[in-house]
Order: sequence, then C-alpha cells, then structure tokens
Amino acid sequence: MDLSYIINELGEDREHYFNAVAPPIMQTSNFRVEKVDQLKGLFEDEYSGYLYSRGLNPTVEILRQKLAALDGAEDCLVFNSGAAAIFAAVLANVKAGDHIVSVSRPYTWAQRMFDVILPRFGVTTTYVDGTRIEHFERAILPATSLIYLESPNSWDFKVQDLKAVAELARAEGILTIIDNSYCTPLYQRPIAFGIDICMQTATKYIGGHSDTVGGVLTGSREHMKKIFDSEYLNIGSGIQPFNAWLLIRGLRTLPARLERISRTTRQVVEWLKGHPRVERVLFPLDETFPQYALARRQMGGACGLLSFVMEAGSRAEIVRFCESLQHIFMAVSWGGHESLILPKCAGLTEEEFDAANPEHRMLRLYTGLEDAAYIIDDLGQAFTAAG
Repeated sequence: MDLSYIINELGEDREHYFNAVAPPIMQTSNFRVEKVDQLKGLFEDEYSGYLYSRGLNPTVEILRQKLAALDGAEDCLVFNSGAAAIFAAVLANVKAGDHIVSVSRPYTWAQRMFDVILPRFGVTTTYVDGTRIEHFERAILPATSLIYLESPNSWDFKVQDLKAVAELARAEGILTIIDNSYCTPLYQRPIAFGIDICMQTATKYIGGHSDTVGGVLTGSREHMKKIFDSEYLNIGSGIQPFNAWLLIRGLRTLPARLERISRTTRQVVEWLKGHPRVERVLFPLDETFPQYALARRQMGGACGLLSFVMEAGSRAEIVRFCESLQHIFMAVSWGGHESLILPKCAGLTEEEFDAANPEHRMLRLYTGLEDAAYIIDDLGQAFTAAG
C-alpha cells in the first residue's frame, strides 16, 4: 500500500462528513442504536461497532487503520500512552507462573512492570544482552511465554536480530513483543521479520509536535481483539478522540519530518565525532557502531536520537555543559520539533559520579527540526562554557 495513500486517504470517508479535507473530531462518549438486537450484538462483541468511546470511536478508527497499514499489520489499538500500550500487551499474554525473557535495560516503565508489578502474581523476568541470539536461547525456560524486545534501545542503541529471535520464539511457541519507538514504521517494520506485536510511542515521531501523548500496538486481528476484550476495555486506557486527531495531523508530515531530522542528525554526528571533548558517539547507522551491519540490514533509517560520551573529569563539567545550552532544551522524550539533551548524570549525585565510567559521562541528544548549524553552534558554545 502506497505511503502517500495511507497518510492522506486511508480510512477517511470524506463523503460521510461533508467532504471536509480534515476529519472531524467525534467528541462523543456514546453512540445511539436503533434496534434492541443491534444493542445485544454490541454487548456481546464491542469490537464489532460503536457503543461507547472507551472502546471504539470513529476518529480513533481512522488513526487505527493508518497505523496498522504503516506497520504492515492486520489491526491496531491506540492507547493514551506508550506505557499503557506496553502494560496491556504484556498483561494480556502472561498468567501466574509464567516467565518472560526481556532485553536488558528496557524502557523504564516496562522494566517497572517486570520488576515490581508482575512478580506480585508470580511472573518472573530474565534480562539478557540481546545482541546475540544465544543469550535468548539460554534464557528460555519451560514456563517462558513472552520475549520482549526493544530495538534499538533508546540510550546505547543495541540492536536485536529480529528475524532470528522471531524464528526462535515461533519454534518454542513463545509470543514476541517489540518496542519500535526509535525507528517508527517508516524505518523498521518488525512484523515483516516475524514479530507478533509491535509497539511504539506515538508521543514522539507520530505526533511530532510535543503536544500529545499516545501509544500504539499493531499485530494480527486475533492478538488485538484479545487485548481489546480484556485489558483495553477493563483498564480504560484507550486514546481520546482529540488526541487521536492530533496524531492523524502528525502523520501528514511524518515522512518530511523524518527526512529532515535524519539529514540534520548525520551532520551533527559527524561534527561530534570530530570534537575534542567527545570521546565516543553512539548512533546505529554510523559506521563506527558495533552492530552497524545488522542495523543497516533491518533498519531503513535512524531518525534523530544519538548518544555521546563527553570528556569530563567531574559531574560539574557536564552540568555546566547542559546548563549552558541556549537553544537545546534539557528534557526527556524525543521526536518533536525541538532539540533535546538528557545527561545520564542527572540520576547521580556528585559522590556517585565516576569519571572513569563512560556511562556516567553519557548524554543523549535528540536533533529536532532546527537547522544543523543552529544545533551545532549551540553545542559548540556549551562545550566552551563547560571548561
């Protein structure tokens, strides 16, 4: 299906809403029915039509169709955050006594679920270095029901061989879930490699304007309906119509934004690699990246997120660098119009900081829609100010 068709036309039956180019926001909580048997059918299967906007909503439906098509999936559910999407996908597919294999250092709220919430119900998790398939093979137990991936990771950008993991999981009867937030469906399509459920946070590149929050699950209709009938409806974590409308708006410019951001990022990476205060740059599509060949094989691009290790003898130097930036904001997340910086040392005290540990000197940089020279000039003056 053509990308331009998906973004601009799919799911948009304009003759149903006065031929408006932009779809309306169906800001309604519930829907009228005309026949008792129609109501009976919706009670029996709420996935079959519009009953109550906690479940299905016409504005959300447009977004669901587009996101499923972008991922090459049969179906899609959209949540009010990425954390909610992860929670629902995992919870729907484990039971008491099950075991999960997860890549090490996943997204904070995924790890919180694995470490704090699921153990209350007898579900255990083994973390592995996902860069080698043997690590997954050795971690699988008789009770393993789920493998959780994040490729690339959003700090060190470690990549998993998606095809190899999917084949291993299928052979063992294990479900696979991936966090694909780094690449978006434009630059990586995990379902084509055999992954069962693909998650991404729509807060980032899909929205693109830092003005809404959302999470996406795509996969087979069977998997999506299973989640819808239980966790989606019961927790009530579906996205609201207005936020869905904002994400539809964000999709219109997604290819253009990613193209510009990717071009700018390459320029920033090259500049950082040549700066004397930068010890190392981590970016999956840079030739110096340890898994460059695998990243090139399964990723069509790498967008705007990178990390670098700063030459610094103290936490104070990194603090001065960050606080001297005039245009790059210090904040979490990524994918919006604005460039962002996030220092690892924000989670450390001065006493805990170890200058000999490169991870303590790591900073994550997101390059937004500003000109490359604008970003580079700001980084340059901040390095100077750091001393």
